[in-house]
Amino acid sequence: MNILKNFALGALLATTTLASTSLLAQPAMDMSGMKEKGMSMDMKGMEMSNGEVKKIDTEAQKITLKHGEIKNMDMPGMTMVFRTQDPSLLDNIKVGDKVKFNAEKREGFIVVTAIEAIK
Repeated sequence: MNILKNFALGALLATTTLASTSLLAQPAMDMSGMKEKGMSMDMKGMEMSNGEVKKIDTEAQKITLKHGEIKNMDMPGMTMVFRTQDPSLLDNIKVGDKVKFNAEKREGFIVVTAIEAIK
């Protein structure tokens, strides 16, 4: 019976190891040609969305953006208020700026995790 348990445990370990190494061996995302298509990526490799700053509330750490589609959230364009992950994200932008940004759902809120003014 111990031999059967050891065999089953070994088979499980081998399967788990193969599955995890195949995930690690995934090819890197090809980002060539993205600039020409008007797309940009943040450090996480997520496509950034376009928007325009309508209002900034530094005290509440919120920003109102009129934005296009947010693909990673399957959200159509609209104007809405976002929380910010880090209040310093609001330091280098002002009302009226055209921006590229990332947003994610965290703890029940949609949060801007990266933002940059388009020059």
